[in-house]
Amino acid sequence: QVQLVESGGGLVQPGGSLRLSCAASGSISSIYAMGWYRQAPGKQRELVAAITSGGTKNYADSVKGRFTISRDNAKNTVYLQMNSLKPEDTAVYYCNANLLASADVRYSYYWGQGTQVTVSS
Repeated sequence: QVQLVESGGGLVQPGGSLRLSCAASGSISSIYAMGWYRQAPGKQRELVAAITSGGTKNYADSVKGRFTISRDNAKNTVYLQMNSLKPEDTAVYYCNANLLASADVRYSYYWGQGTQVTVSS
């Protein structure tokens, strides 16, 4: 069974930094893209950043220049370095992966359980 496990959330002051990690485990044949979404109270879940197996990156306009996504393909792990955090970055952050499980014949999307990021003084 495939699992995505996130870590690294917490409380940070405005202007501070956090680093999120997400490791995919289980019987996985291949991972195409991994990324991070977030959902603030009363708002829809939105894409924060994504990265393909080839290294192509995509960022939401609101985080460009502040957040950096990276990936370790050997470890099936994706990272999100968040700098210059703002109160409006407060949300639950979810890891997402588009992957092919060993028992499947097509790629599917998997989600982590979410990790809370709170930016407040």
